[in-house]
Amino acid sequence: MKKLISMIALAGALIGAPAIAAESGHPLDAAPKMTSDLSTLQRGAKLFVNNCLNCHSASMVRYNRLKDIGLTEDQIRENLLFSADKVGETMNIAMTAKEAKAWFGVQPPDLSVIARARGGDWLYTYLRSFYKDDTRDTGWNNLIFPNVGMPHVMWEAQGIRKAKFEERADAHDASKTVHTFVGYEQVTPGTMKPIEFDQAMGDLVHFLQWMGEPAEHQRKRLGVWVLMFLGLFSILAWRLNASYWKDIK
Repeated sequence: MKKLISMIALAGALIGAPAIAAESGHPLDAAPKMTSDLSTLQRGAKLFVNNCLNCHSASMVRYNRLKDIGLTEDQIRENLLFSADKVGETMNIAMTAKEAKAWFGVQPPDLSVIARARGGDWLYTYLRSFYKDDTRDTGWNNLIFPNVGMPHVMWEAQGIRKAKFEERADAHDASKTVHTFVGYEQVTPGTMKPIEFDQAMGDLVHFLQWMGEPAEHQRKRLGVWVLMFLGLFSILAWRLNASYWKDIK
């Protein structure tokens, strides 16, 4: 029953993903294209384990699956295995649902298929759109997910920014004004340069996309061979059919 409920919830998330992205009102930035470069996935795995896996689980992914991105079992055990005892275990967290409710107001979602539910562009923009907001309990807010309960975990890398807004006339009704975002004010610099932070978030998004379908590249490579086989088989079937019917009038 729990698995059935999870599948229904995931289906709802996938169906509602485009609407979620549109409701924010803030344009989405294009995430870097997903590639087969294993180094970007390894950097993304490091960012995920060190920054996301404290509160967010990935219960559909096992640590030993990271061998698919070029890591050895020893590397996984020594550098990434913080929330489990064995490499074959799933990426769960120690925080309970009750504790999460008390600390954040809501349980942080499992990130196993978050990239398939939200989309790479949404995640890439979200991770780079935090700004300082002293009216929030966490001290942070987000442009495309207003009043989000998640704090800016990687603020040290990006630095502290404040969002600047202006009251502008509504494009559809000149008698009304709209609270419009016009840019960021960098209060303190981060440990990374802006371009470096964007690249790091691209690596993290790549890893989240990989977790949603670890066998994607293998599936695409296999698909090429399947299409080649079907093409060859079609030619053979066509000639066999012609040979069979050539003496029949």
